[in-house]
Amino acid sequence: MNKKCVLLLLTVWFIGFNSFAQENKINWLTLDEALAAQTKNPKKIMMDAYTVWCGPCKMLDKNTFQNPDVIAYVNKNYYAVKFNAEGNQEVNYLGKTYMNPNYDSSRATTRNMQHELAQAFQIRAYPTIVFLDEKGNPIVPLPGYKTPQQLEIYLKLFKDNGHEKIKTQEEWDQYQKDFKYEFGG
Repeated sequence: MNKKCVLLLLTVWFIGFNSFAQENKINWLTLDEALAAQTKNPKKIMMDAYTVWCGPCKMLDKNTFQNPDVIAYVNKNYYAVKFNAEGNQEVNYLGKTYMNPNYDSSRATTRNMQHELAQAFQIRAYPTIVFLDEKGNPIVPLPGYKTPQQLEIYLKLFKDNGHEKIKTQEEWDQYQKDFKYEFGG
């Protein structure tokens, strides 16, 4: 095989591998980036509010957010946001700047003070997945670790605004009973 063929094969392999790698992970953004993207292409936001010390947060990353069905569905239908709920980043959200004024850098790898935005979203546990509508308004914070199948029902419910039709516990129970799970474990 001559050099040109080898170079061409390597280039094709690299492009294919790069595309495969990109499709096999969630395209995480900051909240500022997701809100800006919404102005051009309105989609809902799924925000993973985590902390660096949280075991269930790490399980969510490893088990649920690595699931191919979750990855494909989230990347197609949502802007995905990673938000350190005890971090020190400045976030601009709906005309207000949120910070963590009591952040202690000496505790960067352990429990720290909660970010103002986490308080605004009423996050009480980690992880919490916060769903936002196409204008960035909160729909609901969903606390706790979720398997791919547990997350699937919410991803599909909020994407199609099904939550607006459910008014009672009985309707929610029926929705869950009728739901056809498609995500693999």
